[in-house]
Amino acid sequence: MFGFDLQEILLLLPGIIIGLTVHEFCHAFAAYKLGDNTAKEMGRLTLNPIKHIDPIGFLFIIFARFGWAKPVQFNPGNLRNYRRDKALIAAAGPASNLVLVLIFAGLSRLCYFIASGNLSINLYIFITYIFVISRFAVMINLGLMIFNLLPIPPLDGSHIAFSGLNLSAETEYRIMRLGAPLLFLIIIAQRILDITILPIVPIVSFLYNFLMPF
Repeated sequence: MFGFDLQEILLLLPGIIIGLTVHEFCHAFAAYKLGDNTAKEMGRLTLNPIKHIDPIGFLFIIFARFGWAKPVQFNPGNLRNYRRDKALIAAAGPASNLVLVLIFAGLSRLCYFIASGNLSINLYIFITYIFVISRFAVMINLGLMIFNLLPIPPLDGSHIAFSGLNLSAETEYRIMRLGAPLLFLIIIAQRILDITILPIVPIVSFLYNFLMPF
């Protein structure tokens, strides 16, 4: 279930830190632009990773390949259109990961073509290092995007889905309370039983192979 490879972890770290930080920052930024200052007042309107990364969730991502960051809070009473704006705030996170996927995919391609030229050994090693980190970052941000779009509470996809349903606040709250334990049990079951319940890996692999054909 858990894995430890120091070299792999060092290559994963930039993509994980950037992916989580930008994801949560974009939640905060969207809420701020839609009229709520809660995240800003809590110091979340920043690209400082320390403000966004949850230590336990971060370790889970590294060793168990799933995890979480500190959720961005907002006050629904400050939003002009609660259901629409809640969906926009939720969608901002996965959308930011999509942008990062495209950026890192472009950086990886650039490094690939630069490395094919006549370079000094030190520059070649540096470019290769950036190339590998970029490829890992593409996979990580694809994973963050797909995972968070699942319509299972408390993931962003559930907030997007609920915004289109006419659920009472009490019903939505009850579903949200059940969602987190259910999601955790599904992930644990997948790991222990080696079965696929949430098809995240196949989807990520397909998109990764489409974006990174080399």
